[in-house]
Amino acid sequence: MDLRSAALSALMACNPQAKVDAARSLADAAAMDCDPSLHMSTPPGLPGRPERPHRVSPGQLPRRSPFTPEGRAALIHSVAHIEFNAINLACDAIWRFPGLPRAYYDDWARVASEEALHFSLLNDHLATLGHAYGDFDAHDGLWAMAERTAHDLLARLALVPRVLEARGLDATPPMQARLAKAGDHRAVEILDVILRDEVGHVAIGNRWYRYACAQAGVDPIEHEKCVATRYAVPRPQPPFNLSARRAAGFDDTEIERLLG
Repeated sequence: MDLRSAALSALMACNPQAKVDAARSLADAAAMDCDPSLHMSTPPGLPGRPERPHRVSPGQLPRRSPFTPEGRAALIHSVAHIEFNAINLACDAIWRFPGLPRAYYDDWARVASEEALHFSLLNDHLATLGHAYGDFDAHDGLWAMAERTAHDLLARLALVPRVLEARGLDATPPMQARLAKAGDHRAVEILDVILRDEVGHVAIGNRWYRYACAQAGVDPIEHEKCVATRYAVPRPQPPFNLSARRAAGFDDTEIERLLG
């Protein structure tokens, strides 16, 4: 199957395990044909997802302590939901946007496969806590931004990997500290894997955002300011994981702007 068509099939899968299997198969992208010129119509029902978890606004989600069994399960579930959405985002980046170099599609295929691994690790750990994906409510912020930027590659690359997903680099170490204090060392190990891989995912977003800006003849920093205002994305707040952000390709000017 063509790589971009395979990514769309993974995106359309509703069953979590079927989505994981389809996304993991994209790791073999080099063996697949890929037609960057192909324009595909948006099928109904995107993204494929199970009936649960029930999706609510972020303000409706209760705050739970990781120092209770239920609270810790809810926290792991929230991260699993982010990773489930991240599978969809990577697959969407492959099928939706034509006319890019083959390396762009191969990069996002790798991201989709790794996000599927992250979801599986978290879902397996959730089972040891007596729960499964879908047991807790979740919000839809990441996919909502994907829908809003569906026809704007520059905005997608500026706001999803460089803003929303980069916040995961900042949020992970404090979360690990809380989980370690709660005695959940397996969760800390899983988050080590996720943080390592997410540095690479944000780096991919940075690389292709700069490529797309060069193709469009716009300044990357100034254009990001414009799209952040257009899509009402709030400015990231500290604390920041500056070492991870630098490893992911944010340069000194971008770091200074972040801190300023």
